[in-house]
Amino acid sequence: MIRTIVIPKNTDLHVSIPEEYIGKQIEVLVYKTDEINSTSNNLEEIRSLRGKLNLTAAEQADLQKHLNEIRNEWNKDI
Repeated sequence: MIRTIVIPKNTDLHVSIPEEYIGKQIEVLVYKTDEINSTSNNLEEIRSLRGKLNLTAAEQADLQKHLNEIRNEWNKDI
């Protein structure tokens, strides 16, 4: 994996691909580094909700059953 931070001087950016990456599927992401910080703040807010539902064992089982059912719908052909 190669990761680097650059400050572009114009709208063009040239990327050299290592030879071992040729013919492979790669992912290229472009975003401002301050966008990363806003995502990590959201993640902290989400983590603060952990355990807030205070479900009974029966409610937890019912929720898990429902989640499994809706996840299985993702695999259905449309």
